[in-house]
Amino acid sequence: MRIGILGPLQVTVDDRPVDIGGARLRTVLVRLALSAGRVVTVDTLTSALWPEGGPADQAHALQSLVSRLRRALGGARAPLRLAGGGYCLDVPAEDVDALRFEKLAERGRRLLNEGDARGAAAMLREALGLWRGEALSGLTAAEFAAEAAARLEDVRTGAVEARITAELDFAGDHGPAIAELEALVARFPLREPLRVLLVRTLHAHGRAAEALSAFEDYRQLLAEELGTDPGPELRDAHVAVLRGTPAPGPRAAARPAGNVRASLSSLVGRDEEIAKVCAQLAQGRLVTLVGPGGVGKTRLAGAVAGELLGTAVDGVWLVELAPVAEERDLVPAVAATLALRSPGHHDAHSPADPLGPLVDALSGAESVLVLDNCEHLLAEVAAFAHELLGRCPRLRMLTTSREPLDVPGEALCPVRPLELPAPGASAAEAVTHPAVQLFAERVTAVRPDFAVREDNVAAVVEVCRRLDGLPLAIELAAARLRTMPLEEVVKRLTDRFRLLSGGNRTAVARHRTLGAVVGWSWELLTAEEQRVAARLAVFPQVVSLESAEGVCALGGMAAESLLDHVSALADKSLLQIVEGPAARYRMLETIREFGLERLAESGELEQARADHAAYFLDLAEQAADDLLGAGQLPWVARLAGEQPSLLAALQHFVAVDDAAGAVRLVSALGWLWTVQGAHADAAQRLWQALQVPGEAPLGRRATAVALYLFNRVLAGGSADTALGLQQARWVARNVPEDEAYPARALIEATLALSIDDVQAGLHAIDRDLPACGPWGRGMLLLMRAFLRGNHGDMAGMREDLVLTVEAYRTSGERWGLSLALTALADADSVFGDFDAVIDELTQAIALLQELDPLDAAISQRAALATARTKRGDTERARADLTQMLRAGPGTTSARELFFARIALGNLHRNSGDLDEAARQYRAASDELDRLASAPLLLRAVLGAALAHQAVAEGDPQRAARHVEESFRLASSVPDMPVVAQASVAAARLHAGLGHADTAAEIIGAADALRGAPDAHNPDVVRLVAGIVAALGKQDHAALYERGRALDRAAAHAFIESRLV
Repeated sequence: MRIGILGPLQVTVDDRPVDIGGARLRTVLVRLALSAGRVVTVDTLTSALWPEGGPADQAHALQSLVSRLRRALGGARAPLRLAGGGYCLDVPAEDVDALRFEKLAERGRRLLNEGDARGAAAMLREALGLWRGEALSGLTAAEFAAEAAARLEDVRTGAVEARITAELDFAGDHGPAIAELEALVARFPLREPLRVLLVRTLHAHGRAAEALSAFEDYRQLLAEELGTDPGPELRDAHVAVLRGTPAPGPRAAARPAGNVRASLSSLVGRDEEIAKVCAQLAQGRLVTLVGPGGVGKTRLAGAVAGELLGTAVDGVWLVELAPVAEERDLVPAVAATLALRSPGHHDAHSPADPLGPLVDALSGAESVLVLDNCEHLLAEVAAFAHELLGRCPRLRMLTTSREPLDVPGEALCPVRPLELPAPGASAAEAVTHPAVQLFAERVTAVRPDFAVREDNVAAVVEVCRRLDGLPLAIELAAARLRTMPLEEVVKRLTDRFRLLSGGNRTAVARHRTLGAVVGWSWELLTAEEQRVAARLAVFPQVVSLESAEGVCALGGMAAESLLDHVSALADKSLLQIVEGPAARYRMLETIREFGLERLAESGELEQARADHAAYFLDLAEQAADDLLGAGQLPWVARLAGEQPSLLAALQHFVAVDDAAGAVRLVSALGWLWTVQGAHADAAQRLWQALQVPGEAPLGRRATAVALYLFNRVLAGGSADTALGLQQARWVARNVPEDEAYPARALIEATLALSIDDVQAGLHAIDRDLPACGPWGRGMLLLMRAFLRGNHGDMAGMREDLVLTVEAYRTSGERWGLSLALTALADADSVFGDFDAVIDELTQAIALLQELDPLDAAISQRAALATARTKRGDTERARADLTQMLRAGPGTTSARELFFARIALGNLHRNSGDLDEAARQYRAASDELDRLASAPLLLRAVLGAALAHQAVAEGDPQRAARHVEESFRLASSVPDMPVVAQASVAAARLHAGLGHADTAAEIIGAADALRGAPDAHNPDVVRLVAGIVAALGKQDHAALYERGRALDRAAAHAFIESRLV
């Protein structure tokens, strides 16, 4: 594959042109091509596609575009692969014309510097011959493409300059070069090296008058536009014309000036930043790399300086300001770096113009000045940069600082920590992320036998993640492996500042250890900024401006000044801005730990944590009522963003044995956690609070108990285990009457459901239902529907679900309404009303996506596909299920993916594709393995499906094992609808063994358990047709009715007795 972007996009595969249709596909391809052979992150690609926001699920939209691009490039053969955190176009750089051009241009400049003019000219002509028009023609509306095009155009102009410089040494006819230079001068009138070449070339061609005119035109332009004079190289060329002496040799033919040194180790994971800064310096003249200490600004600046050596013909100068302690020493430090130390330089200027020698040296030079570590001299560096850039029009400046210089025209390039793999990443995935690549490379330098493997990848990822992806911290941790095992390094990260204290001896003191780096940033803060930063360290992750104001106000700080302090901390890289509509910030864990140490030293740590917990308890209680009604959406969104702080508040109350605080917090948040869908996590948090010893308001405790039991059941567990029946019943009996609704009846009904005491549950609900408001009424009606359904009263269950939907609509609470609609759809499916099913599930999906736009609602969509299958629309159902599974896990839970896999497996099995069915069932089993504790009901559902599969494959013994396991697991919960599923599998096994009479009776008993026939289930339809064919309609009907007439206990006992 070859890709051309030096002109209109051109793609060939196997020497055949390929048309890439659509602007977005071309954008993805070009962005990947600019980084050929390297991973481009999802964030980078989505930013390129939608810089100002795009679809709600950008990652999914990108995945669709990549799939289309892969098909356009040849399908499975296309060198486009998914890698850790992004995508990679796996082609050599030589096959992308822009990358080949840059390599050839660099080689040509190197040959010129080495004195090989003919070789340089040939190499540069080859490079320039790759251009077919404007770079990235038609694509520069995208910001990244415009930046890349500008940078490539700058390199192209530099290559033309270098080629003409080389040709001056040996070419006899300079006419073509003169015409080319005149055209370039017209395009870039202030580019002085072009003027130098034009004057020299005209002089060498015997056209002295035109050379003098060219000089004068430029001198006047500079005076009018910039108020400066031509630089020394152009003045030298002008004098040579006046004297009639041969044109002086080009300075570019010598080795480039400057003091940039080669690095002793590689720079990992910064290719995109290097390209971006080079593009910024091609478009502007002042760029500042900003970021926290230890993030790698100095190394990045050095790498950019190395890249610019070929284009800054008068040199790249790196000035290290870390050792400069006084503001008055700034100018002398820069002058000393440029070797401007002779008295003659200084004597020519008055003390009122300390920049004079620098201006003389740099005013006409095509140079780059790199000022490293400016944060402690910020005001002085800002004034210096503003003045020097104003007086030296060809000078460009790159600075590094922990905050911006705030100079007009300054472009910022935030330098962020290296990209990290997710917890649980495999070794193959982890090593595609720069943080792990850096760690592995540096460890290998001290332990050559080291490699990231499956047996150590978890520890490697933990080190990198706990160190925030900060290169300095990762390198210091890697160095520790010279003397201690990886596991010991992980263990000692709890005291990271002591562990990471053995830095590079050649570094300045404040860059030698992690503590010194963070301490240096801290010392640059004002006393009040330090106080605010220390307070914000008690936030575990993201800090909203509103919560920062609240927590700091509890510490006695003035709320009106906090915005300024937080903004200053963000400017100084102590806080990272989190993208989004609200003002939110993140503190790196390393800085956070440093702040916590400062709080501990001052004796304020416990009070700060208490204030943080008190603020978030108050916030949760403000939200509690709205979470149960129509006003829940803004609170769900806000509290989701505050979740780490809310959980930290819970841990604080637990740690200090504050039962009242813990119970109040979880009773306020329990429904939020229910809505978020992680029911096992919700139950665990509620249980943790309920175990704190001490007094708590009984009404709040009752709410917490009710929500604990409800979430435990939704998670597939039993309500009578961890908490204990006695404690739950005691709370229900003793809760004050005015605080009892709906918690009391919900506790009693949930316990009744778990111990199969249906009547007790129904009695409790009917007793308290009249006293409940709309949300409480919806909860109790939902529980009554579950009780009736589990008792075999399918019609009663459906009636209650209709009432539940009405109650939740009245309350305005969306999640309960979606749950009720989903359950109603399940009931309507049994009764064969598929139009209603599709409408109810469609509403449920819309409600879930209102609550969370990223919620894929896989369970509901899988149920929707199953309904379409039952209605006969098999192809659409298959397409829908395949598409939702192709999207990958993303934010979808393993539980939801399990149901989608089961639905697709059933569809393939009923269509006769047993191999694909088996694959989907294996994948469903894998999803259960992803769960920390797979609910028994899900195991039962899988067992029933595997039993049907085994019968279809002719393996009755395996089928019998699956039937027995499924029936036993579902009965232990107990859940009668799932017991009925297992019973249908048992009936199919009997039919397959030739026992059609037993199968008919089991089907009847299964319907008795369910409360209604599942007449539209494809398994049941096929099974009944086979039984009727074997027995005849009359005998089948009699046997079926015998089973259907049994009560629930008898039906269960009958089926259990017939398990093979």
